[in-house]
Amino acid sequence: MNRRTALAFLAMTAALPAMAQQKKAAAKQRVVIQVSDNDPAKWTLALNNARNIQAELGKDNVQIEIVAYGPGLAMLKAESKVAAGLAGALDDNIGLIACENTMQNTKVTRDEMYGGIAYVQAGVTHIMKRQREGWAYIRP
Repeated sequence: MNRRTALAFLAMTAALPAMAQQKKAAAKQRVVIQVSDNDPAKWTLALNNARNIQAELGKDNVQIEIVAYGPGLAMLKAESKVAAGLAGALDDNIGLIACENTMQNTKVTRDEMYGGIAYVQAGVTHIMKRQREGWAYIRP
């Protein structure tokens, strides 16, 4: 190896930790929040947790999903007691996801749900999938 190649190699090696740190800093953190209780206080807590996470980490640095299933599905209904919080969450790019299995079992249609939310077939397996993908998990 000639001197020029050796110097280039050393310069590149010295830059690797800084490049790795930049890549790490640029990676979005991801959080999935479970809502499975028919309790407006817990719904508010889940929405507050999401806002607090965004405030601490920065909205552009974190991806958040709130997944509602079972008795918690009521959180995402059109007449939800936390409808104002749902609007704010959607405005802040927080994903609101309803379980279609719960909807089918309780005979709830999409027309009865809050506008702008997303749907998955099974809320529980969606949370499991997110955990396998490395998402942090929170259950208020």
